[in-house]
Amino acid sequence: MRLPCFTYVGGHKLSQRIQLRNFAKALKQSTGECKPLVFADWFDAFDALEEFLSSLPESRKKVVFVDEMPWIDSLRSNFTEAFENFWNGWAARRNDIMFIASGSATSWMIDNLVENQGGLHARITSQIYLRPFTLSETEQYLKSNGCSWDRFQMAQCYMFFGGIPFYLSLLDPKRSLVQNVDDLCFARGGALRMEFDELYNALFIHAEKYLAVVRLLAEHHNGMTNQDIAISTGIDGKRLTTVLNNLERCDFIMKFRYYGKKSQNRIYKLTDFYTLFYLKYIEPNKDSFDDLWWQHHAASHSVESWQGLTFELLCLMHIPQIHQALSIGGVATEVSNWFDKADQRKATRGSQIDLIIERADRIIHLCEMKFSQGKYRITSDYEKKLRDRMELFRVKTNSKKSLVHTFVTTFGVAIGAHSGIVHSEVLLDDLFKD
Repeated sequence: MRLPCFTYVGGHKLSQRIQLRNFAKALKQSTGECKPLVFADWFDAFDALEEFLSSLPESRKKVVFVDEMPWIDSLRSNFTEAFENFWNGWAARRNDIMFIASGSATSWMIDNLVENQGGLHARITSQIYLRPFTLSETEQYLKSNGCSWDRFQMAQCYMFFGGIPFYLSLLDPKRSLVQNVDDLCFARGGALRMEFDELYNALFIHAEKYLAVVRLLAEHHNGMTNQDIAISTGIDGKRLTTVLNNLERCDFIMKFRYYGKKSQNRIYKLTDFYTLFYLKYIEPNKDSFDDLWWQHHAASHSVESWQGLTFELLCLMHIPQIHQALSIGGVATEVSNWFDKADQRKATRGSQIDLIIERADRIIHLCEMKFSQGKYRITSDYEKKLRDRMELFRVKTNSKKSLVHTFVTTFGVAIGAHSGIVHSEVLLDDLFKD
């Protein structure tokens, strides 16, 4: 690939004067001039860039790369207007210009470029969507860095940091996973101890609204509808839609269909592993001076419960792998969840199914996701609970389709007196498939 003929990286929280000076310095390095120019505004800066690009041979592809573009657009800077004038007034009429715009502030990129309703509307040729790594990609990455953990440990690692390459790059393969968690999250000066404080402010304009939604969803692991979120946060409909869309685009949240309801009745869940771990354990223990906090608490009942909930999330992030393991990759399916609220007047307890896979061939998988150190053993009480819940689901949804129990576990279900209720199984190794 041809290297850019001009590269500029915006500076975080820098004044327009400093941004323009840095832009002039970058242009000086590209042109080979002895002395950088002085720009009065961004219109001057783009005029100079246009002049430089025009001086290059017509046969040459001219690649311009601007990183952290949102940080350049300070208050009353007119950067977007100047860029629009540069592109529509000159660059768009040529076939030798490639402009690559990048930025971590997703809301700005979407509002000003992707969904621009002004002069830059429909000007983007293509977008690069960088999804988090899957378990398979995480395994490949960790092994390439010399990590010798087994898949159980790698799955646990995913439950802390998700598939975010930057977080994974901070891991020391010579130390255990538990030691890495303490080093990064609980030790004073740990790289991820303060990450949360900067993360959302760097990504979103008016980050307080995004944080309000994220903190709310962290308290409701079963998810919430947009109506419930609006009531709890006080954020109005249109603004809340923008917040939810941007959080979803950045893979912080996912929305799931509620079984039997219309499409607008979606359940939103917080799915960013680091955020969940931070709010659950790092933030409440910031004032602790225990640099080995995780090692001292990793075997607690609280952590055991957290692992169970987080493993469910890990499974929800690997639905294609579950389909493949069930040999239904070629069958049309719909994924959803379902719950029935408790009724105190009738003395009935609530019931919930976090993952339902409904197949076009009239089979519905009611999925149970269980994290355990060994094979999962089904007790008599649990078997009865599953049978009762299946019947409740059948009655409440008036389903005429075949209902089966599918278990997604780390090491499988132990054969025993009550394991016959299991129709099909998906193992942790299956989730590591491409």
